[in-house]
Amino acid sequence: MKNSKIKVAVIFGGRSVEHEVSIVTAMQIFASIDREKYDVIPVYINKSGRWFAGERLEKVENFKNLKLGTKAPEYVFQASTKTGGSLAPAGAAGYFSGKIRPDIYFPAIHGTFGEDGTLQGLFEMAGVPYTGCGVAASAIGMDKIIQKAIFKNAGVPVVNYLGFLKSEWENGRGEILKNIESRLGFPVYVKPANSGSSVGIGKADNVSELGKAIDVAVNFDGRIVIEEGKENIVEINCSVLGNEDLKVSVCEQPIKHRDVLTYEDKYLKGGKTKGMAGLSRLVPAPINEALTAQIQSASLAAFKSIGASGLARVDFMARPESGEFWITEINTLPGSLAFYLWEKSGLDFPELLDKLIELGFERHKNRKALMFSYDSELISKTAAENAKS
Repeated sequence: MKNSKIKVAVIFGGRSVEHEVSIVTAMQIFASIDREKYDVIPVYINKSGRWFAGERLEKVENFKNLKLGTKAPEYVFQASTKTGGSLAPAGAAGYFSGKIRPDIYFPAIHGTFGEDGTLQGLFEMAGVPYTGCGVAASAIGMDKIIQKAIFKNAGVPVVNYLGFLKSEWENGRGEILKNIESRLGFPVYVKPANSGSSVGIGKADNVSELGKAIDVAVNFDGRIVIEEGKENIVEINCSVLGNEDLKVSVCEQPIKHRDVLTYEDKYLKGGKTKGMAGLSRLVPAPINEALTAQIQSASLAAFKSIGASGLARVDFMARPESGEFWITEINTLPGSLAFYLWEKSGLDFPELLDKLIELGFERHKNRKALMFSYDSELISKTAAENAKS
């Protein structure tokens, strides 16, 4: 009897400073996905970019000290529409036998080379379905400078900010410090433009701290964003789900133990495999209905403005007493998956994974209906003109 289960390849690990976070996300998916509906194919990309697949990769114990506890088979991804984006065993023989052909790919890689549009571009080249945002929305979702410009244009409140290149910092440190102090004042938040999980982020209350924070941030990206610091604020997050028929979750208020939610706050407070779900939070957020509705509406506007699809979590700063709020950033899939928000919105984690897979197939079907090539007489006319000359 033919296996009717959908083959889902969960891609995790990757060449990113968020490698370990990605492993945690994958373990959450493995623990919650409906095995009656899906054949799950774990696909691990190590820090040097080599791809491995196999059931034993579902065990977190195999990643102690980032060493595979077992020799998992190595594969290569065939980015060709002819091979259907299949995984072939590494080595010459693998191109002809032993291939793995997933029905859909589920990117669970955080950060660079996974969440930033590069992996999505690979899947687009191969013509295979995948969950989450497309290339452009994924790239924008990682770039804190570009997304701010788009949000501002869409009418979503954004704090004052400045962006600059690492090379500009190296060649004009003093001028940049003066510019930040005069235009933004203090405090400010210093962030790599393309980074997540609070890696490389710092707060500065004076010029000395600002210089030190930028020196840290430039180690993680070639572009830096400086954001105006708002006092007496709380963080409020909301999630959006869908492609065209969008749904919005309840809001949450993460509980901070310091000025910036650190990597440790987000991923280590609640245990090794809970990830963002282990973070202390109030769900629903203790804000009034009017502010809740405004933030939910702004989340939808932000999602639409970057052309997002599938799932995203949108983060804000707010002053509940005055009703003011400002968008911080949008986190596309995998982000944190935001399943804890959807559980409080009536959709449990296995159902959320079902929906993301369904949306991935839907988006792929809609993409296939578009025209990407156009036959013309350009080449024949050019050849004819060349023959005359």
